[in-house]
Amino acid sequence: MKLLKGAVILGTAAVLSKLLGTLQKIPLQNVAGDTAFGLYSAVYPLYILILFAATAGFPVAVSKFVAERVVLGDDRGARRIVYVSAIILMGTGIVLFLFLYCGAGHIAGWIGISQTKKAIQSVSFALLLSPVLAVLRGYFQGYQNMVPTAVSQVMEQLIRVITMVALLLYLVALAYDEAWIAAGATFGSVTGAGAGLLVMFVYWRKDLSKRQVSGEAKNKEALNYWQWAKRITVYAIPVCLGAIVVPLLTLVDTFTMPRLLEISFGSEAEAMRQFGLYNRGLPLVQLVVMIASSMSAVLVPAIAEAKVKRRGGLVRSQAEMAVRLAWLIGLGASFGLAFAAMPINVMLYKSSEASWTMALLAFTALFSTLNAVTASVLQGAGAIRTPANALLVAIVLKALGNVWLMPRWGIDGAALSAVIAYAAAAGLNLVQLVRCTGARFALRPYAVSPALGVAGMGVCLAALQLLAKPAMAAWHVPERLGYSAIALLCVAGGAAVYVLALLRSGSISREELRLMPELDRKLAPVLAKVLPPAEQRAGTVSDKH
Repeated sequence: MKLLKGAVILGTAAVLSKLLGTLQKIPLQNVAGDTAFGLYSAVYPLYILILFAATAGFPVAVSKFVAERVVLGDDRGARRIVYVSAIILMGTGIVLFLFLYCGAGHIAGWIGISQTKKAIQSVSFALLLSPVLAVLRGYFQGYQNMVPTAVSQVMEQLIRVITMVALLLYLVALAYDEAWIAAGATFGSVTGAGAGLLVMFVYWRKDLSKRQVSGEAKNKEALNYWQWAKRITVYAIPVCLGAIVVPLLTLVDTFTMPRLLEISFGSEAEAMRQFGLYNRGLPLVQLVVMIASSMSAVLVPAIAEAKVKRRGGLVRSQAEMAVRLAWLIGLGASFGLAFAAMPINVMLYKSSEASWTMALLAFTALFSTLNAVTASVLQGAGAIRTPANALLVAIVLKALGNVWLMPRWGIDGAALSAVIAYAAAAGLNLVQLVRCTGARFALRPYAVSPALGVAGMGVCLAALQLLAKPAMAAWHVPERLGYSAIALLCVAGGAAVYVLALLRSGSISREELRLMPELDRKLAPVLAKVLPPAEQRAGTVSDKH
């Protein structure tokens, strides 16, 4: 029960922090324009990659070894793990800070855009704070106390967004150039990390007082600091290597697109503006994947438990249901974003420029969602290497796709290469998933019924946009306000038509939803109104059994 509660707390905090992190990019583009947005989008993935490479495995390693000390009643040993890990990561953080700060000019040259230098130097200071923050989070997770991690994650993102917006407004008001504005935006990562670390220190001091009052057991395993350092590092490095695969895929664009765009347009400024235009669609895709990831969080333990109990039929049913939900969510979101790309673009970014690119990028939502969910199923089934290998293939395809397609079609080519790369990764995961679980995917629930739903949604969205535009002109509604209303209507109307079509066609039955009791319970009132009578009776009979 404690584990489940912790998972819920961490999941909620992750959704809130990711939502804040995703939506912060919109005011940056609105206030500073596409060039500053492009500079930020080029630098931030580099910081995330280095941060993940330096720290990603340590919260996992620290929580594992602290949990072992807790079982032995060894609070002193748990604190020793924190001290050792903090020293290791502080040293790593200092080295990487110096690498980024002093080498910013060289890195900007590798990217191909000299204006990124200030932003790289700005974000480098976060590497002096984030490592210790990661260690303290691992410590509390080892005690299965997820509240400090959750609070610090939300506070980190909140302060980061506040800093970014404040510096953005300040620097724009003083007419600083795009390089300084992007540096101000990335500096939010520094203040955010500082705020998160401050929260963790408060919890740490309270925890020290509590442990001292309750007394300490003698160290059950007399390992010195060097031995602990070796054990923790050996455990953390493989986790770090697996964690950097996802940021590597994002970083491909940073080191290929600006150079290719500058060759095409002959101007560094225009290259970064185009890169900013390309990145307009990514926050929307990330929101869709975030929803899928929160759903997939329950899959690993559920499938792992069924696997251990040798319930092959349950493993197969859960895998099939998870993939179908991911497919249906991703398909609807992708086509919905593509159909409504123009009004959404105007609503969020003030212009319709690069709407076709946004429509193409929308389809990465489908394959990214499939990739996230199939990776979780494979992890639960024990095939932990396949998702990382699939993403490595995607990295190669993305780089080759950019080089081949961008000279022909510019940022549209980059969007198409992203769709191909994520589709390949999802396809490789699905092949392995079939082998591991025995899952089978019939044509009708994956193609015929969803196609009808997508067609109905497309007709609905086309009608809404065709009818709304003359009304806007007749009533003299300001363009952005009018398109905002159209976009919101498209999201609500399109989703309603799509979901209703799926339920009425039987793409998702009540019997299948019962494999996920929480989801079934929440949807029960709606299902009673929209499902065909036969489906309702089937669900009722199943419930009784």
